[in-house]
Amino acid sequence: MKELRMPDFGEQHSASAEWSEQQIAYYRARADEYDTAYAERMGMPQLSHALDRLPISGDVLELACGTGQWTHLLSGRARTLTAVDAAPEMLTVARRRLEGSTTRFIEADIFSQVPDRQYDTVFFAFWLSHVPPGYLEPFWKALRGALKPGGCVVFLDDSRAKAEIEETIEGRKVPTVRRRLSDGSQHLTVKVLYDADGLAKRLDALGWESHVEQVDRYHYMGVARPQAHS
Repeated sequence: MKELRMPDFGEQHSASAEWSEQQIAYYRARADEYDTAYAERMGMPQLSHALDRLPISGDVLELACGTGQWTHLLSGRARTLTAVDAAPEMLTVARRRLEGSTTRFIEADIFSQVPDRQYDTVFFAFWLSHVPPGYLEPFWKALRGALKPGGCVVFLDDSRAKAEIEETIEGRKVPTVRRRLSDGSQHLTVKVLYDADGLAKRLDALGWESHVEQVDRYHYMGVARPQAHS
């Protein structure tokens, strides 16, 4: 399958590759226990209600689909659904969860490539917080290229208050947290936490018209469309 490359990270490319590899390794290792840990989050009625309010339709691209928890919810609202993740172990679970559906799964590193076609809706849940601040602009530039005219980006994520319960690693160039798995292994992953107003201002500066609001103390949701003049 042909791929559309993400914009060049320039001098930051090697650092991007390093953080991407660390995050992929973490989620590959976590695949077998991901659903157990995620059950509490998926059981939060405020999040499922938030998803119901978001404009998801047409040809939909989901980034960082994981084990398909959100993919399953998206499938009934999409004309076509493409789900991307870099961890093959996650995709194995997702394919099993969506067995019988027409969902197209692609194994790809989101930091380096996205599918070479355009979509009405690009969706990601709890992924934006894993994008290092220095790569936010090229990431959103790539999202612009993935949208059909009139399309939108839809997202859910952890808000700044989540820092209270994260194990933050001090002294890192990129905001980093430590994650521990049931086998005792420890992993580092990027975790950038925004508040709704701050993120909306950041997206405005990047040429997006967005609406971002708090779902509850620990989560926000948003919709963004390219500004007409940008």
